[in-house]
Amino acid sequence: MNSTQQLSFANSHLHIGIDVHLKNWKVTIRMNKMELKTFSMNPSAAELLAYLQHHYPNGIYHIVYEAGFCGFGTQRFFQLHNFDCRVVNPADVPTTNKEKVNKNDPVDSRKLARALENNELCGIYIPTIEQEELRMLMRLRYHLIQQQTRTKNRIKSLLYSQGILIPIQFSGRARWSHNFILWLQSIRMHTPAGNFTLQNLILQLQQIREHNKNIIKHLRTEAKKKNIAPILSALDSVPGIAFLSAMYLFTELISMNRFPNEDHLCAYVGLVPATQSSDETVYLNKISSRKNKFLRPILIEIAWTAVRSDPAMTLKYHQLTKHRKPQDAIIRIAKKLLRRIRHVWIQQEQYVFALVA
Repeated sequence: MNSTQQLSFANSHLHIGIDVHLKNWKVTIRMNKMELKTFSMNPSAAELLAYLQHHYPNGIYHIVYEAGFCGFGTQRFFQLHNFDCRVVNPADVPTTNKEKVNKNDPVDSRKLARALENNELCGIYIPTIEQEELRMLMRLRYHLIQQQTRTKNRIKSLLYSQGILIPIQFSGRARWSHNFILWLQSIRMHTPAGNFTLQNLILQLQQIREHNKNIIKHLRTEAKKKNIAPILSALDSVPGIAFLSAMYLFTELISMNRFPNEDHLCAYVGLVPATQSSDETVYLNKISSRKNKFLRPILIEIAWTAVRSDPAMTLKYHQLTKHRKPQDAIIRIAKKLLRRIRHVWIQQEQYVFALVA
C-alpha cells in the first residue's frame, strides 16, 4: 500500500472552481486559504471525482462552475454523490480589475475557487430534469416563432423587390391566412430560380407552422398534469395571459417558493431600475439590463392588455403617464401585475379585477 492510499483528508474542506469548456476544463483546488493546484483536464465530472478521491481521499468537496452551455449535468452528477456543487451566474462572480484585464481560463477557475472558499457565491436555482426539459420545449417554440417571423419578412422582401403588391383583401388579420398562402403559391416569378426561391420560402413557413402546431399539442397534454393545471388555471384568469403566455411563465419561473419576496421576483424578471448611490444620494437609472429575456417582453405585453382590461390598472396607468413616458409607466404596471401574478400563483385563486392597491 503506497503513501497516497494512506492519506485521509477527512473533515477537510476543499473548494474546487471549474472553468468549463467543450473540449477541456480548467480546475483550481483550494484548501485553508491556499491554492493547491490549477490544472487542465478532460470535460468529465466522473474523471474529476476520481481525481479528487485519489489525491484528496475522504475530503469534503465544494464545487462551483458558471452557468452556460453545459447546463446542470455536472451539478446533478456531484449532487447524486452527495457533494456540494453550485452553478452560479457569471455576473455574480467577484472579479478584480487585474483579472478583467488578464482574463483567461486558469484565472477564471482561480477566482471561482477563491470566491467559493470566501462564501461569496450564491448558486442559481436548479430545476428538476422534468422541469428543465419542459422549459426546453417552450424555448423551442420561442425560437420557432423567431424563425417564422424571419421567413415572413423574407417573403415580403422578395415580393417588394420584384414589384409584386399584396392585394388589399390580405391586409390586417387576413395576412398569412390560408387564402393568403394560396395566393402566394399562385405567383409566378420571371425565372425558374425565382419560382424556386419563393416556393421554398413558402414551404419553410408551412413546415415551421406544422412544427409549432405539434409543440402546442404536446404542451396542452403537459398542462393537464396535476402539478401544473391548477397554476395555469389561476394564471389564465389574469388579463392578458392566455395558454401560451401562462406556459412561458410556468416554465421559466417553475416555483414561486424560490423567490423570498416580490422584489426578488421582479429583479429576476428584470423589472427593476439599475441604481447607483453615493453618500446619502441614490440615483435611479433606466431599467436594469439584467433580466430573463423570455419573461420580460411577455410581462410587458401582458401589462399593455391589462391597462385596457382592468379598470384599476387603467387608472394607475393614467396616473403614471402624468409624470412619466408611456414606456416607463408600463414597466411600473408590469411590476404591479407581476406581484398580482405571484399572489394568484401561490394562492391558486382567480384574479380580482378593479382591485385598488
